[in-house]
Amino acid sequence: MTEFRTRFAPSPTGYLHLGHAASAFYVWDAARAAGGEVRLRIEDIDRTRCRPEYETAILEDLKWLGCDWTGPVRRQSEHFDDYARVLDQLQARGLLYRCFRTRREIAAALPAGADPDEAGFTGRPLPEAEEARRLERGLPFAWRLSLAAARDALGPRYGQLSYTEETPSGPRAVRADPARFGDVVLARKETPASYHLACCHDDALQGITQVIRGEDIRDMTAVHVLLQALMDWPVPVYRFHPLVLGPDGKKLSKRAGDRGLRAYREEGMTPDDLRRLAGLA
Repeated sequence: MTEFRTRFAPSPTGYLHLGHAASAFYVWDAARAAGGEVRLRIEDIDRTRCRPEYETAILEDLKWLGCDWTGPVRRQSEHFDDYARVLDQLQARGLLYRCFRTRREIAAALPAGADPDEAGFTGRPLPEAEEARRLERGLPFAWRLSLAAARDALGPRYGQLSYTEETPSGPRAVRADPARFGDVVLARKETPASYHLACCHDDALQGITQVIRGEDIRDMTAVHVLLQALMDWPVPVYRFHPLVLGPDGKKLSKRAGDRGLRAYREEGMTPDDLRRLAGLA
């Protein structure tokens, strides 16, 4: 296996923008410097927002940026059976439960402004008869990973969860504490897998040795380390790159008014121009 294998994993819910270009530059620059390779993964689990035309544009934009990948493109929507098998294993071990509480209900029980997905919500399975009644009524639910059950399953290993971060001054060990996220969602009734589950599964399957991601996903890495430990998947080396910020100091995004890369291209700008815009040159 290649000693350095990383990946670029956009979601085709819109066109790539300057923030995506900066992330791609970080990924491919690191791979080239290490003599490694990049795998391209299309994270298209959200079938309500993902569009084929966005995927086509992603491929075109990456080629224009000079970013070539190794091997076939992996589309997560083609592998729901893979993720279902992982869910079955976790459920058989008593690590999952169906949660019927809505985001609104969870938010109402949290401090004002708290994110229901990141505020440490924990729950418990319903009594079997009550769960059966709700399923019969067709109520929506989420498959949540029980943090308490995961802690029990790992025993002393839970307190030793960690990962290696590659920094400019060298590698360092980082303690991974998933407690702040509580019982994370791994799937929903209408969505066969969450980002957490599909991302970690595919990193293991594709032999990813290096994960290069934005600073905004740093904290979430603890959840991924927990899943990797529960499934005995290897833990990649992580590297976090700075984000491209807008005039308001917030992360640049399509929703925040950033333009698609095609617009820059049509104006006659080059990939080197985008490097300068992103502060990489």
